[in-house]
Amino acid sequence: MCKSAYKITMPKQFEFLLHSPNINFGQIITLITHEYPNQEANAIIRDFCLTTMNPEFQKKGLEFLYVNGLYEDLQLLVNINIESDNPNNQNWGKVYQLILDRRTNKQSPAALIKQFTQLKNGEPELLCVIKLSKLALYQDVKDFGNIGNFLDIQPELFDQVEDRYLLSCFQFRLHQQLFIYYWMRNELIIARKYAFRALTETNNELTKANINTNLGLTYTFDTYHQGMYHLNEAKRLFLKNNAFEYSKMIDNNNIPFLSAHFGQVDGIETNDKSEQAHIEIAKGNHEKAIKILETLPMESPFNLYYLGVAKQDKNILVRSYNYFIEKRSDYFFSRLPLNALRKLDY
Repeated sequence: MCKSAYKITMPKQFEFLLHSPNINFGQIITLITHEYPNQEANAIIRDFCLTTMNPEFQKKGLEFLYVNGLYEDLQLLVNINIESDNPNNQNWGKVYQLILDRRTNKQSPAALIKQFTQLKNGEPELLCVIKLSKLALYQDVKDFGNIGNFLDIQPELFDQVEDRYLLSCFQFRLHQQLFIYYWMRNELIIARKYAFRALTETNNELTKANINTNLGLTYTFDTYHQGMYHLNEAKRLFLKNNAFEYSKMIDNNNIPFLSAHFGQVDGIETNDKSEQAHIEIAKGNHEKAIKILETLPMESPFNLYYLGVAKQDKNILVRSYNYFIEKRSDYFFSRLPLNALRKLDY
């Protein structure tokens, strides 16, 4: 069994939690987080989740590991639940296995939506997990109509959750998703409200970094300095947590994009060909930008936008606009080609 690989490191004053029948999962989280700093508390709770023999805590520990980005541990706890003799635990394990499959792209969004839809469970907490997971998948495939339908039933759904810790996790998940949802709908005041709320609801620095990355991009049509503040904060957090691949993405994609968009390109370099062209456009070197872009596939609305601007071609800009709207339901970045078209009409 998977459990044998772990050694209990629970501090002595909390060892009773491993066997106590009169305490719920949220109370355990509260006791430990009040006694220890965040990082140490998370390590203790992680060990508790992986060593407890209590079926209730084995189930609910899945959500703790998920929202804290402990995906390798989550897979181990998924296995523990699936191998359990308790059918309820098996159901929770299956649900979180699908969540991991989405994260690792093991199955298509359509296949995962179908499997989540076929799951039947009367437990309010697991029903919330299923609904939130489907919400994320609808977001993946730009099916915003179903997201609106979820918002209609969400208050009643959340009201049935008794465990306060799980409820806080579900609210955090929802706020992350609503940030993206309203951002893509170009409703920025509401989007940023949910982004800032989500930032205060998590201690996970990688999650904060991801939120800051997207938050920085919401300032594309507002202010360069505010956007760069959030991108630099995201980069700092990624580097602090050795997430070098993500910090490179900010250096090669996000910072060059925002800098070129605002014409602030002094000292800005990138390995990304598309953003190299964007920088050349910002410098006024349109012919050089066109040469770069003509080596790239036009399967991105951003590449179409850059090419349309470089060539001053309305037809290409219209294609970019239609791509943003029809294929991505992206009403935010569709403003890029739309604004360029307006400039050409002056």
